[in-house]
Amino acid sequence: MAEKFLKKIITQNQDDLRVISALCSEAKIKQSEIKFLKENKIFLIFLQRKNKEKSKNKEKINSILKFEFIDESKSKNIDQNKDKNVLELLAIESYKKENNYEIILLFSNNRIINLFCEVIECTLEDVKVVND
Repeated sequence: MAEKFLKKIITQNQDDLRVISALCSEAKIKQSEIKFLKENKIFLIFLQRKNKEKSKNKEKINSILKFEFIDESKSKNIDQNKDKNVLELLAIESYKKENNYEIILLFSNNRIINLFCEVIECTLEDVKVVND
């Protein structure tokens, strides 16, 4: 029996965040599974992504994307009242503005979430391999 190892990737800079962006592109996210814990400064996304690490494998992986030290979150073109929407993550970009960072989550249909923070601290943790 082959063992499946789930991964955990921790990023602390813009270059590392590009790796997570590549792994999470085309991920499906239920809008109801995006949470901003403002008091804890944590932004959580539960997503289902394709296993891009195995080129011929079509398996899907449930993962948690966690951003820490988030001061503020803003969204554009996302109806907060429609929590059953399924979003498709296209990319994660980041920009440095003076002493702060802006992390931009780009979704299909011109939907955007902006996260504002002083440092980049992001974790992608695989939870479960999904069998279709």
